[in-house]
Amino acid sequence: MTSSAATPQTERAGIPRPRATPARRISVFLSKHARTRLGLLLAAPLFWLGAVYIVALAALLVTAFWTVDSFTGEVRIDWTFDNIVRVVTGSLYQTVTLRTIGVALLVTVVDILIALPIAFFMAKVASRWLSRILVVAILMPLWASYLVKAYAWRSVLSEGGAWSSIVEPFGGETPGYGLPAVVITLAYLWLPYVILPIYAGLERVPDSLLEASGDLGAKTWRTLVSVVLPMLWPAIIAASIFSFSLSLGDYITVNIVGGTSQMLGNLVFTNVGAANNLPLAAAISLVPIAIMVVYLTAARRSGALENL
Repeated sequence: MTSSAATPQTERAGIPRPRATPARRISVFLSKHARTRLGLLLAAPLFWLGAVYIVALAALLVTAFWTVDSFTGEVRIDWTFDNIVRVVTGSLYQTVTLRTIGVALLVTVVDILIALPIAFFMAKVASRWLSRILVVAILMPLWASYLVKAYAWRSVLSEGGAWSSIVEPFGGETPGYGLPAVVITLAYLWLPYVILPIYAGLERVPDSLLEASGDLGAKTWRTLVSVVLPMLWPAIIAASIFSFSLSLGDYITVNIVGGTSQMLGNLVFTNVGAANNLPLAAAISLVPIAIMVVYLTAARRSGALENL
């Protein structure tokens, strides 16, 4: 009734009635169907995600079941589980897998232990002005190149480097190149990705809860364990996903500061390049994918991801 009554008014005012073009009909239809609008809005990015990411992973999975001709070196489409069995049962791959998981877990623990006090100071102690400056300071290392930071740590950890000049007066020595250097470098590289989620989680913790805990006689440690940590757990899980997954798939840092140490990423890189064995490289790359699936499933079952 409103539209029919408005038409004579628009005609008397000299305003022509809008033409019922196909574009206008589509616009009217979309204005009445919010879910259709949302579906069309997400269609393009979801299609791109499916075509580029999911299809690439599917192709990777398929390649793992192919084989390489031992004489010509060409990849043949012969469906076999030899590559999967070789990766699962081979002692070399088992050792490298355990080493990679250990490094990723250690980097995650180190980053969380460093990030917790920094994020707490930013969220609950520092003024708003200082907090913003600290956020910018944490983000600044991300502006530098990954390789520049990795090679900078190679220089720091080398004999006669900055590390040696700091610890030698106290009887210490540089860790040199190896797994300790890999953990130190990766912990530095991924620390901003751990601080920011924990900082965001701490900002959602009401200050009134901390004050109430103190008024009831709880000490600082008791307040952190009983009040802050349960509410912060989802943010810690999210931060651990970043550091763990990035460390799990890294191979450049190991090549730069790892010495003779190898991780899963190195084996994939070697088989793609020098060994020219793409099916075996695909089979190896399925290991970190499987580990992350298990990790995310465990995080989801813990209920932490539902509260993010």
